[in-house]
Amino acid sequence: MTRRSSLLPGLLALGMAGCATVAKPPAKVPNEGSTSYHMVDDGQMAHYKLALGDVATGGGTIQRVLPTYPPTQLAACPPVVDVQVQVIVGTTGKASEVRHYPAAGAPDTPNPPQFFDAVRMAVMQWQFAPLRIDHWAADADGNTHEVDSKTKPFSLVYAFRFECHAGKASVSSAPAQG
Repeated sequence: MTRRSSLLPGLLALGMAGCATVAKPPAKVPNEGSTSYHMVDDGQMAHYKLALGDVATGGGTIQRVLPTYPPTQLAACPPVVDVQVQVIVGTTGKASEVRHYPAAGAPDTPNPPQFFDAVRMAVMQWQFAPLRIDHWAADADGNTHEVDSKTKPFSLVYAFRFECHAGKASVSSAPAQG
């Protein structure tokens, strides 16, 4: 009987192990996207010529909305996608148009249109300080005063980068290249 009773705890443990549940593997985590951008001055853009006594102010961004990585592209998690655009800004400081602007010297390879659409949707919400050009002059006593002031439309070029790393993508900004 001692032999049988010594086997009982082992059989009981084996029986209980058979009742144990096996944990399911974790569900696949969905991919996430990231976007970075910076302003580009490739030397091709026309600039306002200021006359003697002219001072330009404004033209910087006041409010920015980062593009969202296109959800329809997350499952595929494609390689890096670069989108370069020209942002046309009206006299009120609102972006009025976003145009595709291929990088100088780079082949113009078409990207899925969802990336350009994401950039356009975000940038159309940006707010800029209106570009104001003030003309100053001096009177006979040498005192300076503003003679004229105008707001002008302007455009800037931005490069956006969409990345997917290890199944995840995120949104960030990069310093301007210069």
